Amino acid sequence: MSVKQKIDARGAYCPGPLMELIAALKLVQVGDEIEVWSSDKGSVSDIPQWVNKVHHEMVGITPQDGYWSIVVRKAK
Repeated sequence: MSVKQKIDARGAYCPGPLMELIAALKLVQVGDEIEVWSSDKGSVSDIPQWVNKVHHEMVGITPQDGYWSIVVRKAK
């Protein structure tokens, strides 16, 4: 399945990128993917921890030039 939505949260600090992800997940369907671009290092640990806690799926985290691409799949 392809990424449904991209969130460019580069330059935002924790918990900004996570809050944007939470808001976006409310608007997409189960199985849809959201890609978050974050330059905040905290997102690399905070987003996966939250995703596991609420039982969505981590698709992957990929380092880019100056930020991370974090992809999450809505599971419920």
